[in-house]
Amino acid sequence: MPGLSEEETAAAFLAACRAELTALKPGNVHVHAGGHGMEAHQFEASAEAAAPSIAAPDLKLGERVLRGVEATFDAAGCNTNLGILLLSAPLAVAAQTELPGSLRDRVRHVLAHLDASDASNVFEAIRRASPGGLGSAPDQDVAAPPSMGLREAMALAADRDRIACAYITNLEEIFAFGLPTLERFSARTEKRAFAITALHMAFLAERPDSHITRKFGAEAAKSVCQQARALQDLWDPVAGPQSFQGLLAFDRDLKQRGFNPGTTADLVVATLFAEAIGNRMSPSGSW
Repeated sequence: MPGLSEEETAAAFLAACRAELTALKPGNVHVHAGGHGMEAHQFEASAEAAAPSIAAPDLKLGERVLRGVEATFDAAGCNTNLGILLLSAPLAVAAQTELPGSLRDRVRHVLAHLDASDASNVFEAIRRASPGGLGSAPDQDVAAPPSMGLREAMALAADRDRIACAYITNLEEIFAFGLPTLERFSARTEKRAFAITALHMAFLAERPDSHITRKFGAEAAKSVCQQARALQDLWDPVAGPQSFQGLLAFDRDLKQRGFNPGTTADLVVATLFAEAIGNRMSPSGSW
């Protein structure tokens, strides 16, 4: 199948970012409530600023991430989308790569061919974004230039970070969990935002959020995961009008405690982006 154009890739990325903002996602920023010192308009501006870099066909994966982060800071003045860019860049490169096979096959190819420049640019992007709770690492700390490839560096953090894990599993969580879960929820409602809310809660319930883990520790992240599971009746088989007040109360509770499930939001956007790309590449919905 031919690759997507620059314009198609940018449009798919923007659509994913904007759709994620329309949904009530407890703990994150959305159109129903800001949080953590940020508002929805900053994420909208970030998406618009980063889209050209993510979709630029002449840029390698690491360059897309770094330039996207730089454009984001120019537009929003803070880190709103590092995780989104890290997960979206392999999808964008894959979407524009003219290779046989599905989007998933192309992602596997892209991640297998990362080089030292990708590692250097991603490390620089992480330093620039300075995500909350980053801390330090005994090996391949981002404060220093990498001495190994990007996937090898990601492997060192894969057991504690879902985005790092995505790089060594070829975005397994997106393809094996996110996309089929979104498809299941979408079949049960005509309102897109309700399906996205349910997807957010499913990701939150599946595994502890990496961002919460970094900032508050494993037990705090585990407790939020357990809360999401305890509220399953509000979002499974799908969220709806009857869910709003209960999930909004959960949203307020998380924000009052400073718990921002940012990695969960990143996974939601990446799933929506993968779906949009897949639909453009193959109308049958085969990823």
